[in-house]
Amino acid sequence: MSNRQTHRGPHPSDAKLFAAEVFPALQAAVADLSWLLTRGYTSKSALKLVGDRYTLTARQRQAVARSTCGNAERERRLAHQVDPAALCGRVMVIDGFNLLTTLETALSGGVILPGCDDCYRDIASMHGNYRILSETRPALELIQTELSGLGVCRAIWYFDQPVSNSGRLKMLLAAIATDNQISPPVDIQLVPDPDPILAAASEIVATSDGVVLDQCQRWFNLAHYLISKCIPDARIIPMQADTGA
Repeated sequence: MSNRQTHRGPHPSDAKLFAAEVFPALQAAVADLSWLLTRGYTSKSALKLVGDRYTLTARQRQAVARSTCGNAERERRLAHQVDPAALCGRVMVIDGFNLLTTLETALSGGVILPGCDDCYRDIASMHGNYRILSETRPALELIQTELSGLGVCRAIWYFDQPVSNSGRLKMLLAAIATDNQISPPVDIQLVPDPDPILAAASEIVATSDGVVLDQCQRWFNLAHYLISKCIPDARIIPMQADTGA
């Protein structure tokens, strides 16, 4: 990631790695990986087996892994998902970087991956570094506006404190919430690791992090909802084969 980066945007190799002619191999890899995970194979060994079979690059393998889970995980996640009507008058806790980077990616034409669990995910890799980009403010404003429309009474955002610029991002979100009179009030928390907090939350959780989804009691598929409703030109890669069902 260049220090001069101003947009989230697609990776330079994505046009080739996720071209239409590659879709069948990616879909077959997702199906095979799900089959292996369902039968107890470890994710690392299963991904290597599948990636080698379909001669996938490291980035394609990452995309396949982020689009896949075992059947038990899928069923558990879908069983605990709530619909939009359940949000009215409720508090939502938000996995900040998880949601924000996906929205930034969608707004900038980057690759969006639909998972077996119906979540939308990106393949942005922060590695402890985050930059406020051209898409950051529009993404935050979009989220806040739509939360208001869904009737959320309060949003609690959790960001990873060790990630660079988390403090600046907190100030930006606070300013947006103050400026936008229709937004629900926000509580912005910088914590060492949001995952255990989100996993144990009694409120409705907004995340696509599989570790959290496999433990939390109620969650809303917010990234999918926002992209489907508000970003019609998002570049969604068909990682799941159409079964005709």
